[in-house]
Amino acid sequence: MTVSYTLKVANSRFGGFSKLLFRWKGSIYKLLYKEFIVFMVLYAVLSLVYRRLLTEEQKRLYTKVAQYCNRSTDLIPMSFVLGFYVTLIVNRWWAQYTSIPLPDQLMCVISSNVHGKDERGRILRRTLIRYANLSAVLILRSISTRVLKRFPTMDHVVEAGFMTQDEHKKFESLHSDFNKYWIPCVWFTNLAAQARRDGRIRDDVALRLLMDELNLYRAKCSMLFHYDWISIPLVYTQVVTIAVYSFFAFCLIGRQFLEPLEPGQEGDLDMYVPLSTLLQFFFYAGWLKVAEQIINPFGEDDDDFETNKLIDRNLQVSLLSVDDMYQNLPPAVKDKYWNESTAQPPYTMATASETLKPSFLGSTFDMCMCEDAEQNQMVEASPSVPCIQTPRLSRFFAAASPAISIKNFSRGSRARSHVWHPQTDGGFPSPYPKRSEDLELVARIKEEEMEDEASQASEPTTPGSHLGHTRLPEASETQKKELLLIQVKAPSSESIGADGPEAWEP
Repeated sequence: MTVSYTLKVANSRFGGFSKLLFRWKGSIYKLLYKEFIVFMVLYAVLSLVYRRLLTEEQKRLYTKVAQYCNRSTDLIPMSFVLGFYVTLIVNRWWAQYTSIPLPDQLMCVISSNVHGKDERGRILRRTLIRYANLSAVLILRSISTRVLKRFPTMDHVVEAGFMTQDEHKKFESLHSDFNKYWIPCVWFTNLAAQARRDGRIRDDVALRLLMDELNLYRAKCSMLFHYDWISIPLVYTQVVTIAVYSFFAFCLIGRQFLEPLEPGQEGDLDMYVPLSTLLQFFFYAGWLKVAEQIINPFGEDDDDFETNKLIDRNLQVSLLSVDDMYQNLPPAVKDKYWNESTAQPPYTMATASETLKPSFLGSTFDMCMCEDAEQNQMVEASPSVPCIQTPRLSRFFAAASPAISIKNFSRGSRARSHVWHPQTDGGFPSPYPKRSEDLELVARIKEEEMEDEASQASEPTTPGSHLGHTRLPEASETQKKELLLIQVKAPSSESIGADGPEAWEP
């Protein structure tokens, strides 16, 4: 029987979990006490042999072996190996529970779409849901020891009412080397098709809905079968088990009390009961026992699934839904809040304090907004509105390569030979046709030229100075305004060939 303690931990209080430590059924003490006793007995035997039976020379040898074993325990990654393994087992355990077929959805579809208050209609609904329950019983007999003990043979299934004698004969006459839990599902589909032909199922949409729910039900039965067939890889389970057992085998030898090798050397504290080692055994070995218990939840452990109870519940609820509750409705009347705009159910005195708490409307509901009216005005966002650029970055947006100086670009014949200007009369197209002229950039170019002219006028004229200060032709006003795009041409193969060694020969 599953051990449930949900009510005990409904409210967090002082010592809430500590009260669970004194429960025996389903506890770690019940799982681990035998292994724990064996470990303590072996530790005590080795301690007595070391203290009473070994000579001084043998104690020295044992001390070296014990130190080696104690160092070896650090080489086994217990936390990683056990943690990953138990996580995998727990996920698989919960997935198996969610794969148990429950007839709740299927019985609602049968009750609403298979019509007829006469005996024939009643037989159809009860037979359809019985076939679904029979399929679940057959698959649970294959994987659960509890169900197999309850229904050891097919005759017990017939006697329990899940199958008739004629159905048993038909079932046995179908020979297959594989599990035949799917046969009642096929009977279900054929009977549903016959009900559609007889008009008990009024349209194909209802039949399709019935088939979809049956397929989901059958898929869960199939998933249970495959979970039972495909286990956790054996090598992984073996690795984890060997890791735990070898770790504590080293601990039996390496965690013993040892006398110092040298006469004057101070030894460790003599603890007759190794508390830290026993706690470590309790945690690691208990972790392994948890995985051992839930790796197959269809057994007879305390926390295994109560499959027999599920079978009883499913049969009783499903038959009640499709038979006694078919078209058996209470009268439809006006509800209590018919004339009220807002329904407010009453509270008891124990829960009246909950009405004082405001309802949660969202995490930003109490956020303080800016009181400036200008900041809260709505503005129109349109792609045609030009982007606002800062003065410092505008010159970089205007050129493709900001590494090229604007001054050298505007007044140099060498620089001008490698630059294409966007022309307004059909030349190189501008990549920004909708962007207006950058007046600030033009003003900056004029300012730089005026500074250069002033600096040249202030320099004294010396012979030969014209060689170092050759004035280059200035760019026109139109070219200055069209410095929005700079593109440096790559040298062509002809220019590379002209600059080769052959071009310098006399």
